[in-house]
Amino acid sequence: MVKYEARVVAIGPLVGEFTQAGILVLFRQGAPEEVADFSILHDGQDLHAPVAAGDQLWLGDESFRILAVGEVANTNLAALGHLVLKFNGQTAPELPGDVCVEARPLPAVSVGLTMKVVG
Repeated sequence: MVKYEARVVAIGPLVGEFTQAGILVLFRQGAPEEVADFSILHDGQDLHAPVAAGDQLWLGDESFRILAVGEVANTNLAALGHLVLKFNGQTAPELPGDVCVEARPLPAVSVGLTMKVVG
């Protein structure tokens, strides 16, 4: 089941600094400028089911297993299209909005890339 799907529409100028740290910050297009600078903006709309540990995050053709979901991550995704993806391999989130995934190199993110969460 596809729980959430979106297409990248813009990439903030500071995203590269975050990807080097293994972090992707997502916001729905129209986000305030102060967060858009370090965010990947997308066109996603509806969260069809809560994101949970064990789901798969797809970035284009590459899949990553979701290991942990913070207590407010689903609320943020549903309301703002906001997720903080940390490619750190941890099974417990550091912050309530974090979504932890496998610790692997991040694929290149470009405008037009499709992202989805499948459970």
